[in-house]
Amino acid sequence: MDDQACPRCKTTKYRNPSLKLMVNVCGHVLCESCVDLLFLKGSGTCPDCNILLRRGNFRVQLFEDPMVEKEVDIRKRVLRDYNKKEEDFATLRDYNDYLEEIETIVYNLTNNIDVVETNKRIEQYKKENKELIMKNKAKIGREAVQLEEVLEKEKELEELRRQELSRLEQEAKKQKIREKEALIDELMFADGDAKDILNTFAQNMANKQEELASAVPLVTQFSSGVQFTRGASNQPIPIIEEGPLYKYEPLAVPDRCGPDAPSIANIVNCGYLKHVRAENECEKAGGYSATLPCLRALQDALAGLYHAS
Repeated sequence: MDDQACPRCKTTKYRNPSLKLMVNVCGHVLCESCVDLLFLKGSGTCPDCNILLRRGNFRVQLFEDPMVEKEVDIRKRVLRDYNKKEEDFATLRDYNDYLEEIETIVYNLTNNIDVVETNKRIEQYKKENKELIMKNKAKIGREAVQLEEVLEKEKELEELRRQELSRLEQEAKKQKIREKEALIDELMFADGDAKDILNTFAQNMANKQEELASAVPLVTQFSSGVQFTRGASNQPIPIIEEGPLYKYEPLAVPDRCGPDAPSIANIVNCGYLKHVRAENECEKAGGYSATLPCLRALQDALAGLYHAS
């Protein structure tokens, strides 16, 4: 959006980094300063299409293309009335036709095609489906309230978790300070060897760390209450025995009278690998060797050859 400019004052974002472009329902943009000047007398018209504008209809431009802003605004206004759900239709075909009708209306209003007829079509629909529209609006409102309650509860739980985590961190810091002070006192006043005291202290700290790790509860669900579908059991992770990850087995070549492919030793010694990319460390770890694809290519090349009689 650096190359965009206000059509009225010609200010660009390059010359004014704090420039804030605002878009109206017509899809044309003005900068915030021009909007304030335009409505200084209470009313104004768009400098591009001369339609009457209202101060409350201007909003900050989010998308680079103003037409996208216009389509988003029109779609929101249309969907406030065209709010039927799939369960309101007898068949899926009727529901798809309804969705296609919505897209046609949005397209016409966005591109200024049959605007008058399209608005009449919307008004006729609102009169014919007034009760259903109000019913669906109330249903959507209840769903929004329920969602807001869930989000609010999630925030409260997150805040409680954060406070508990902070409290545990503070306690851990205080415990470390007490343990260090106790170690210093023991080193100062105990009669034993300092090295043995330090070793005992390190061993006790390691034991406490193991106890804390084993005491951590296993989480089996998300914070919203949804259970994990995988990885939530207490079963230990299976240990794969060490061994070769890949073992090459020669291809079973049927009886034929053609020339035999060279062996792996010949491939290495006779310079077949000069023009073959060498394997990297990761490929070596997986058991891959550059000699194998080279051998396969030679076998494929010689598979259809036969000695002349």
